[in-house]
Amino acid sequence: MSELKSGSNLEKVLKAGHFAFTGECGPPKGANVEHLREKLSHLKGKVDAVNITDNQTAVVRMSSWAACAILIQEGLEPNFQMVCRDRNRLAIQSDILGAYALGVRNMLCLSGDHQTFGNHPQAKNVYDIDSMQLISLVKKMRDEQKFMNDEEIDVAPKLFIGAASNPFAEPFEFRVYRLAMKIDSGADFIQTQCIYNMQRFRGFMKRAVDMGLHERCYILAGITPMKSVGMAQYMAKAVPGMDVPESLIKRLRGAGKGKVAEEGIKFAVEQIQELKEMEGVAGVHLMAIEWEHRVPEIAERAGMLPRPKV
Repeated sequence: MSELKSGSNLEKVLKAGHFAFTGECGPPKGANVEHLREKLSHLKGKVDAVNITDNQTAVVRMSSWAACAILIQEGLEPNFQMVCRDRNRLAIQSDILGAYALGVRNMLCLSGDHQTFGNHPQAKNVYDIDSMQLISLVKKMRDEQKFMNDEEIDVAPKLFIGAASNPFAEPFEFRVYRLAMKIDSGADFIQTQCIYNMQRFRGFMKRAVDMGLHERCYILAGITPMKSVGMAQYMAKAVPGMDVPESLIKRLRGAGKGKVAEEGIKFAVEQIQELKEMEGVAGVHLMAIEWEHRVPEIAERAGMLPRPKV
């Protein structure tokens, strides 16, 4: 299957200068392939690639690489997420080779949510290597055609390497330098944590542009539409590193009964339209959590369709 697709569509879109648009899909909490295919059907033709999460929030789900294989069968391009929490360096390198052999061409390197946040808090975390080292490892496997121990690889996994950035975590002043470290480690593209405070994000991007980071890496801004006032309040109070302005909560509350979700989508569309004009932003990563069926509407209203053919 790996020979069916040479290179990453996402990479081609970005290198051609198009404003990229990626989506996300969480695998099922079981082996329900039909449910996964139904969710993916809403994304086909609407995004340039689809992130497949890796036991997000430390909750057991179908493996990311298996869901990626199903996604490829459905005619979509996956962005294979891998967290350092669950694997040592043997398993990491093995899964990278396996995913590439199945046709995966994009990979997002992550630390992973701590297991105490999930449904197996007694699980032992691994963290044999961290996300910076994972980025460097994938780059070494791709460019040097070598494993971590310097042994040769027969066919190198030619992956477009991604990493995550949280522009709002404390200390805020350090965030742009951490972004620079990930780029130094070998990240080709960055997807940020979901953004709600646009003013602070403008400041973050100005610093990134001033440092020339946007010229060394493609930065995709993360968007998650708010579904309810409760969701906004939870994100504001309980999710570390999240910045949800009180003005947004008031805006959602003022939308009126039955209209909060529509107001959340309207705000997301406004964000995408602003981000398209923001210097240094190369695209948007839309994380419509269990709201995949709303992605076509958001893409249409934000002027993101049709997607470019490259």
